[in-house]
Amino acid sequence: MEKIKIITDSTSDLSKDIVEKYNIEVLPLIVNFGEESYYDGVDMTFDKLIAKIKEGVEFPTTSQINPQRFYDCFKENIEDGYKIIYIGIGSKFSGTYQSACIARDMLSSEDIVIIDSENVTSGLGILVIYAGKLMEQGMNLKEIEKEILECIPKVDNMLAFNSLEHLIKGGRLSKTAGFIGNVLSIKPMLAIRDGEIGVIDKVRGTKKAIKAVTDYLEDKKVKQGTPVILLEAPGGDMKKVVLKKLQEKDFEVIEQKVGCVVGTHSGPDAVGVFFIKD
Repeated sequence: MEKIKIITDSTSDLSKDIVEKYNIEVLPLIVNFGEESYYDGVDMTFDKLIAKIKEGVEFPTTSQINPQRFYDCFKENIEDGYKIIYIGIGSKFSGTYQSACIARDMLSSEDIVIIDSENVTSGLGILVIYAGKLMEQGMNLKEIEKEILECIPKVDNMLAFNSLEHLIKGGRLSKTAGFIGNVLSIKPMLAIRDGEIGVIDKVRGTKKAIKAVTDYLEDKKVKQGTPVILLEAPGGDMKKVVLKKLQEKDFEVIEQKVGCVVGTHSGPDAVGVFFIKD
């Protein structure tokens, strides 16, 4: 059986237990507050991030992983006898994917596979988890690559935000969509499609937003052997209601929380479901 190392970046928002279960290596992106920089999930937590934003000194920015960090990581794992599959943040969200491609080309190794997830947060994380399951089943590098590439167009999701302020400030959503969300308690329902985030529905009030998230799975068939990820940006009670609804269904549910890079754009009090369609 091939010795395979799964590598991803911190925007996959995977919990420590998942990372340890599949021996995943996670490379952190960077959160910047002015001249101060912090590694996502290493020296900056979500709670610290939100507290620092509330101080109001300066809205944070985020930075991609540079090619040298990928080169060092890939080289070390190749020298340790691993074949590598890197599944990373969508190329429309970050230049991190391109950095990984540059590092692979510098090493000129056929044992390094780079995959553009076309997604972020748990849309990326669910592909990484699935790759871990396939590795456990004994699939080789090329077989895992083929299966993940086939799944990318099938990754589905819906997200509800209590506020769209952070998405607008971070440049991930237009001010027009934000204005809609602030008028008469209209809640735009968002989703990641084709590597971009956009509004797919609008409902009135938080209760209907929560219902929209849980109802979204009603007519969907989840790929056998894959979970539904319930993602939360802490700060409210939306997750509790969604979790209760999901537990009433016959789903394997994995709970995850957003990290600092994604949290910069989501803000607190958001919830979403991510899954792979059959």
